[in-house]
Amino acid sequence: MGLLERLRKEWFILGIVLVIAVARLEPGIGVKGGPLKPEITITYIAVSAIFFNSGLSLKTEELTNALMHVKLHLFVQIFTLVFFPTAIWVFLQLLSITPINEWLLKGLQTVGCMPPPVSSAVILTKAVGGNEAAAIFNSAFGSFLGIVITPLLLLLFLGSSSSVPFTSIFSQLFMTVVVPLIIGQIVRRYIKDWLERKKPPFGAISSCVLLMIIYTTFCDTFANPNIDLDKFSLIIIVFIIFSVQMSFMFLTFLFSTRNNSAFTPADTVAIVFCSTHKSLTLGIPMLKIVFAGYEHLSLISVPLLIYHPAQILLGSLLVPTIKSWMVSRQK
Repeated sequence: MGLLERLRKEWFILGIVLVIAVARLEPGIGVKGGPLKPEITITYIAVSAIFFNSGLSLKTEELTNALMHVKLHLFVQIFTLVFFPTAIWVFLQLLSITPINEWLLKGLQTVGCMPPPVSSAVILTKAVGGNEAAAIFNSAFGSFLGIVITPLLLLLFLGSSSSVPFTSIFSQLFMTVVVPLIIGQIVRRYIKDWLERKKPPFGAISSCVLLMIIYTTFCDTFANPNIDLDKFSLIIIVFIIFSVQMSFMFLTFLFSTRNNSAFTPADTVAIVFCSTHKSLTLGIPMLKIVFAGYEHLSLISVPLLIYHPAQILLGSLLVPTIKSWMVSRQK
């Protein structure tokens, strides 16, 4: 693969690095109250645009194919929304006595609370040849569950910003997440044929809006002289994220391949990816709402920003190995 092709493929990850660098150079543009007016353009317009886009792109009509595989769906949703955040919380009790930056540790907890992503787990399951219908169902269903469960988990494990009352958080979530998502689904019903024909770049549109959100989040950080991020904590967090992801992939693999599990090799592939992947597209806007007013919001966001490329990188590297395992088991 040539350099230009590689850059084109990884444009979003490069975009994250670029917007953080631009925010570092000139934080005044995207800061709260600045020229971009992120308290309006990001908090309401950008977040609503992401979820309207998600509503348009979610192929809920395809989910009926996978509805009957209840045991698989329960496994994935319980692992990702119950076991994952609880295990991270227990792990963080041990890490709390270390000198690692406390806001990065809180960020690790937010990663655990996130729902599965709409795209990456499905793409990797398809690349291996696993149960794609199950991956689509769990990614979409997990996203819908996450709209309610993720904010509750964040409030349970971390509390919320003191400047934003509980009722305000959920009313804003409803107006900027639930309503645009439902409107997107309604619009999709009427223009489904056109969408199937033209195939608009939903992923690229959401990613561009997401880059704007990341940019303004880091503008707030770099404009605040009280925030300092030590390199030691960052390196340790990167190591922990890769370790957690590998461990949980191995754990889901072991559970789903037991003799009495009743899962096929194709099911196992969907389980491994859907149970361990976390959504950046849904996560960053939700953090922006739940932790509105937190001066450390960007530090809390860092682990999720690392986890996103880590899950794609690890998943891509493991595709050939998992594929050969699945083929050998199906013979």
